[in-house]
Amino acid sequence: MKLNRYLESTLLKPTATEREIDFLLAEAIAEQFIGVCVPPFWVKKAKREIGENDIQVVTVIGFPFGYEATETKIAQTQAAIEAGADELDVVWSQTAFHSGMSWPKIELAQLAKVSHASEKILKVIIETAYLSPAQIQEACLICQDAGADFVKTSTGYAPYGARVEDVSLMRQVLPSTVGIKASGGIKTLELALALIQAGADRLGTSAAKSLMDAWRREKISPGSGKSIEREG
Repeated sequence: MKLNRYLESTLLKPTATEREIDFLLAEAIAEQFIGVCVPPFWVKKAKREIGENDIQVVTVIGFPFGYEATETKIAQTQAAIEAGADELDVVWSQTAFHSGMSWPKIELAQLAKVSHASEKILKVIIETAYLSPAQIQEACLICQDAGADFVKTSTGYAPYGARVEDVSLMRQVLPSTVGIKASGGIKTLELALALIQAGADRLGTSAAKSLMDAWRREKISPGSGKSIEREG
């Protein structure tokens, strides 16, 4: 397993500086992460700096609460694509879902249409911390039916982020054609590996470099309880 190809190195804090973005991009190129997730403001720079490297430029839409008007999210998506984003991580309309409305599916279908028209990937953040197991299942089915390419656990702004049990449940519900991105609070190698084993296809984390360092140490001195095969 190539851990680096699971990791989206993420910097979404509101005080992120250009120097920190530069450092994130340099690390991503050195480690060949699967992607970098940056604020919309920095997409154009990230795309330019990534160049021909096989690294996806990911950004967020409707972040972090998802309660913008659908028209606003569509405009944000179009602008991000024009700036060079390869993948869009959209926070779905939590307020509509918790109101029992059908609007989340309608909104996501529109965003999927915009994204797919430009051959871009749409990931939907359902914020699992605010959902019961039954609601997680329902949310996954809504995202699948609306045409989402991935369902993502968290923004990092809720009471907690990615949990193994939530990812496992999502994997049980979603077909293999829909990916799962775990994000929020992934700071240790143990959690990262457990999430992958539970079914996560991507890990969004601000600790990508430290996870890789821990991974290399683990390969040199393998510990117990690590059941994922290592190839790179």
